[in-house]
Amino acid sequence: MATYRDRRGRGLPGIRDAGTVVIGSGLAGLTAALRLSPRPVTLLTKTAELAGGSSPHAQGGVAAAIGAGDDPADHAADTVKAGAGIADAVMAGILAAEGAERVRRLLAAAFPFDLAADGTPSLGREAAHGRARIVHAGGDATGRVLVHEMVERVRRTPSITVMAEAFAHDLVVRDGRVRGVLARHAEAGWVFHRAAQVVLATGGTGGVFLHTTNPVENTGDGLAMAARAGAVLGDLEFVQFHPTALAAGDGSGRPLPLLTEALRGAGAVLLDGAGRRFMPAEHPDAELAPRDIVARAVWRRVAAGERVTLDLRAVLAHDASHFPTVLGLCAEAGIDPWTEPVPVAPAAHYHMGGVVTDAAGRTSVAGLYACGETADTGVHGANRLASNSLLEALVFGDRVARAILASGDDGPLPPIAVPEVPAAGGSETALALLRRQLRGVMYDHVGLSRDGQGLAQGLNLIEDLRTAFDFVSGGTGTFAQTVAWGEVRNLLLVAKLITHAALCREESRGAHHRSDFPQALEASRRRSFLTLGDLDRSDAIPYPKEARHAVPVGL
Repeated sequence: MATYRDRRGRGLPGIRDAGTVVIGSGLAGLTAALRLSPRPVTLLTKTAELAGGSSPHAQGGVAAAIGAGDDPADHAADTVKAGAGIADAVMAGILAAEGAERVRRLLAAAFPFDLAADGTPSLGREAAHGRARIVHAGGDATGRVLVHEMVERVRRTPSITVMAEAFAHDLVVRDGRVRGVLARHAEAGWVFHRAAQVVLATGGTGGVFLHTTNPVENTGDGLAMAARAGAVLGDLEFVQFHPTALAAGDGSGRPLPLLTEALRGAGAVLLDGAGRRFMPAEHPDAELAPRDIVARAVWRRVAAGERVTLDLRAVLAHDASHFPTVLGLCAEAGIDPWTEPVPVAPAAHYHMGGVVTDAAGRTSVAGLYACGETADTGVHGANRLASNSLLEALVFGDRVARAILASGDDGPLPPIAVPEVPAAGGSETALALLRRQLRGVMYDHVGLSRDGQGLAQGLNLIEDLRTAFDFVSGGTGTFAQTVAWGEVRNLLLVAKLITHAALCREESRGAHHRSDFPQALEASRRRSFLTLGDLDRSDAIPYPKEARHAVPVGL
């Protein structure tokens, strides 16, 4: 696409009228794009392949109250309980009720969920669920199977224009309303996609931590873009660490494979350095306790120098067919889970916080929507219930699309000034070093156990890295350099936002644990909200004050 220049010679991007722009090609983005059909949609993904994000890697399954004797109200109650006092009960009810219906429709459409001998869905149980309600596909390959099916549907939908290797740089906002997104494309260069609606479905923020189960592309792009656009953000301090990532990495910071929660649901047990089972002494539900409790129990032992392992032998002896992904991961790491317990460690896995939305996915910026892990609907509270993430993508991706279809914002777009091409480049080597340093700071100072001194030190170190980033930045660069620069830019902002929110919440709740404030406080049993501007305010305490920001009203 052509790049234009104004009379002063500055670069201007090509312009494209994009219909509705969906940024991100995980399950939430794919669901929203398909539901918008036949309305024109431009689906942007920075990955080379259409399927991206965490969704294809999800092993656990989809939680749905579809079994005999189960009820969405019970699923919602478990979701609220896992949320440690601040989950939105209305949102949890929507998730559970519409989620069960969504799964039933997929079953009716012959989606390849695993079935029992009687032809009914085979249901597993995972941590903090009151009963077995987890449906799987391909054993522990549910995310991959779901995304593959959605990708094939997208490819068959003529109203969806897929643009891979397209890095969304920033939202374009005029007069308080989104007017499109500026993106760098591998082939077309800089393009301004004009649109009346933009949907953020860019996944989570796991890439900001040194040890994470998230793929490398999860760098908080949507959260950072929304923050710069002035959107209200919420619950950023709540980062869930998966208790059982396969601890067979080489220290490079590459994603750690997770060992699905379903293993513990099927009877796998955690062992300490002496080979003793320790979770029954930590919680009445032992290995099926909420993830934050299990993760911290594992972390305390790892931090003390112990080798913590997950014993799968009894599970595999009973039925290994449900865990082909796990067996493959162990084989790649040179581990024989049939004869020895598997080494594990906690790794950043899921961000409960995000861009604040209502039940329809609307943010505080007109025309801007968010769904999936990028969004903060309040449904997860302080700690996500196992296997609610794929369900959330299916339910709220659909609700976002329905809200856009009902909005009536499909008329001609008004003329606006075209944004300039930014200087977005730098040495990839220097940027990679900054990225690794930042991830180390976040894992060490803003990880499973936090305290005020460590968080304050973390903020200072992040600011030092920000200064270094400004020093190494320069020029427009190649596509790869622009992506590397843009991801580090976003990670620095995400790190500052999460650390600020964690420093402000002086209590322990759910996935947020403060060793200097170890108890949950009733006065602080509320969600937190902030905007980017709050980081520069001396009184910017997201709680326990009443939220100063307008939060969208649900449908």
